[in-house]
Amino acid sequence: MAILMCLLFLSLTGPNPKPASAMPPASPINCNQSVCVLSNSYGAFNDRKQCSVPTAVLYPTTEEEIRSAVAEANKNNLKVKVVSGFSHTIPKLACPDPTRSVLISTAKYNTGVKVDTVTRTVTVDSGVGLRDLINAVEAHGLSLVASPYWEGVSIGGLISTGSHGSSWWGRGGAVHDHVVGVRIVVAARKNEGFAKVLDVDESKGSLFDAVRVSLGLLGVISKVTLSLEPAFKRSITYSFRDDNSFQDEFADFAKKHEFADITWYPSQHKAVYRLDDRVPLNASGDGVNDFLGFQSTPILATTALRATETRFQKTKNVNGQCILASTELGYKKLVANGLKNNLLLFTGYPVVGSQAKMQTSGSCLHSPPSDPLTSCAWDPRTKGLFFYESTAIFFPPNFKNFILDVKKLRDLNPNKFCGVDSYNGLMIRFIKGSSAYLGQTEDSVVVDFNYYRADEALLPRLSQDVWEEVEQMAFFKYKARPHWGKNRKLAFSGVKEKYMKMSRFVEVKEMWDPKGMFSSSWSDEIVFGGGGSRGDGCAMDGECVCSEDRHCRPSEGYLCRPGLVYEDARVCRFSSSS
Repeated sequence: MAILMCLLFLSLTGPNPKPASAMPPASPINCNQSVCVLSNSYGAFNDRKQCSVPTAVLYPTTEEEIRSAVAEANKNNLKVKVVSGFSHTIPKLACPDPTRSVLISTAKYNTGVKVDTVTRTVTVDSGVGLRDLINAVEAHGLSLVASPYWEGVSIGGLISTGSHGSSWWGRGGAVHDHVVGVRIVVAARKNEGFAKVLDVDESKGSLFDAVRVSLGLLGVISKVTLSLEPAFKRSITYSFRDDNSFQDEFADFAKKHEFADITWYPSQHKAVYRLDDRVPLNASGDGVNDFLGFQSTPILATTALRATETRFQKTKNVNGQCILASTELGYKKLVANGLKNNLLLFTGYPVVGSQAKMQTSGSCLHSPPSDPLTSCAWDPRTKGLFFYESTAIFFPPNFKNFILDVKKLRDLNPNKFCGVDSYNGLMIRFIKGSSAYLGQTEDSVVVDFNYYRADEALLPRLSQDVWEEVEQMAFFKYKARPHWGKNRKLAFSGVKEKYMKMSRFVEVKEMWDPKGMFSSSWSDEIVFGGGGSRGDGCAMDGECVCSEDRHCRPSEGYLCRPGLVYEDARVCRFSSSS
């Protein structure tokens, strides 16, 4: 089994000696003669329910076409939602109400990129992809300092959901804190033409703080202006260490290295420190960060890996999961998790390359589309990887105590943590405090963790009680804030109280959108923390926290039980006696 898993994993993530043909990502919108359906890149929103679009989808190509679309919708009392050409938001924020709504796609509003080398700014159409922006900026001898690690996002979408890299330095790791101006189309009175374009910049105070992270609830973002810096390079070294003390060292580490992050593999008792700093543009090196998880991968391999995972789940084979986790970590160490010194191979640390090539990655998006043999590993059309993504944002003192509690839970049975370690462990990043109303009010620590998601909502998952306890520990015991673009539904319970400037954001929304034109039942549930349904089996897919056995899967032996470390948690735990 160990040899089989090694071969499978190497075929999944190993570098291809020749360029592979790839299946390009699917459009998030699919229409037939009667209805259009919106999905996300994972093929399923949190509740797994279809998002139907009641009227034709609009594809504006100019700002005036956006304004005209909003005006027409306002005039006819229709609601409006906006989606990009990527649709990587996990919650249903972009889903319109099922009646009397319009969906605006920015997929074709994606060509305008204007770099100003004097003011060191760039102004882009909201539908422009992150990679196109980065390449345009670098061509003018400038760099965008902060961006998320995944490049398959639009500029409007990434600032709307608070997307980020990792840094406590300068303006910080969140992209919206590098925004200096936004043009947004909002609803207007009849004598103003039913819609108007507003310019909002740093001089506008509360309006600027509201619009930088707006979740699509204020209007349609047309253009975004970002601050830039002179082009620079990055130097990255991964340091694999024992995990005994990282909860005591994270703050000093983040202060010492500009783009630091830490990835923790609990079952392996390892913490990987990313020593990541800027270096001068004339520093030697032409490296690239081609992160393993974002490379094009053979469809046959991802399908086989998913089948193997599912077999582990059904047979409760924890040992098989642990072999996979150990194999993956060993391979990541061997190939530096996708860092390459010469565009092809990793030959040793440090890896030095331009900011454009080192900050963000996503090579699975860019391979030629002929004769598709590979794809992004999670492409739903290939029946590959399918997972939950939980992201909790902590104040630093709470983060330390959270990690200590997770270690207590881990030490009860380390093998139960192998499932998350085969999905890149727990990634720990840093966001600087922001004045944005729906941003982070002070320097914060972000923890991302992915774990197996069943093909059907009611199917049990191996060690699922552990991840439910970790999730509830984060969001309920330590009051972590959910990332707006990720998370299962239960993470948004009580979110109004966690984002302390929410009331100020609502004031701006009521001023710009008094009729709730840009709201929907889905977005209201997320932003105002509905907490999910309470039906049979609701806890199995994160729609609720169980309070009765029926919220789990009693017929399969999964009952609602207290947490093992966080006793106030309520989790679905397998009991052989049941």
